[in-house]
Amino acid sequence: MEPLPSRLDGPLLLQPAVHGDTRGFFVESYRESEMAAAGVAAEWVQDNHSRSQYGVIRGMHFQVDPPAAKLVRCARGAIADVVVDVRPDSPTYGEWERFELTDENLRVLYIPAGFAHGFAVLSDVADVLYKQSAEWSAESDRGFSPFDPGVGVEWPVPGDARVLSERDRTAPPLSAVVSRP
Repeated sequence: MEPLPSRLDGPLLLQPAVHGDTRGFFVESYRESEMAAAGVAAEWVQDNHSRSQYGVIRGMHFQVDPPAAKLVRCARGAIADVVVDVRPDSPTYGEWERFELTDENLRVLYIPAGFAHGFAVLSDVADVLYKQSAEWSAESDRGFSPFDPGVGVEWPVPGDARVLSERDRTAPPLSAVVSRP
């Protein structure tokens, strides 16, 4: 796994070695020792798989008590994956960064605890697979609007093509979810 540049301190974009020929490709998407060498030190306890159509925006979600790190990849299609720093004491609190994850670049994104996660589907359909370091808990699940003007995420999906859940469409701003000292 080769770490690629990212702006925020914490998330890691990783490029695995891809071995391809006329038959297709082989990629090792996870190996504990390689991840640890790249700076990913988490014990994974849950795997998730979502399938979404073009224009779907999911997020911005994170978990507290226990906090959960995520390891995300796009196995089919293409997504614009977004992370937002929600650590109240962080100098980059409320800042966001976007990464393109596709079934062609096969990149893996490590999102440490303390960051919200969301994505927009750029292809006709996308399968997103991700590991979590803590089991999902309804009581610990948090979210804020993907369109919070105080955060200002620039989503690469036109407004008339956006598809959101009721939860995400009516979510409050980040400032109502995480208070700063």
